[in-house]
Amino acid sequence: MDPATASVRVDAWLWAVRLFKSRSLATAACKAGHVRINGERAKPASTVSVGDEVVVRGGERERIVEVRHLLVKRVGAPAAAAAIVDRSPEPLPRGLFAVPRRERGAGRPTKRERREIERLRGY
Repeated sequence: MDPATASVRVDAWLWAVRLFKSRSLATAACKAGHVRINGERAKPASTVSVGDEVVVRGGERERIVEVRHLLVKRVGAPAAAAAIVDRSPEPLPRGLFAVPRRERGAGRPTKRERREIERLRGY
């Protein structure tokens, strides 16, 4: 590939650098609007070049990566990690915003429990 004009389909690249388990999942994420290239919404056939910023929403957190190398085929994890610069924010610690939950199989809430639930929700 000529470095000046080199580009790869974004769905294939996302799969190759292991941001998605399959290329079809990467394609579906692009179609749903969860992938942006340099701030613009990306279609599956959109191309990425070296230096582009790719933002992937979905899953547990938002991933912000910069394209360092272009990959067409899926490679091993160390090579995939070398192909991106990860600028994603750190994930929030688990349990920080714990949501109170009822135990499974506890049945319908009583009138008192329902009022407490409504009070917690702010109704």
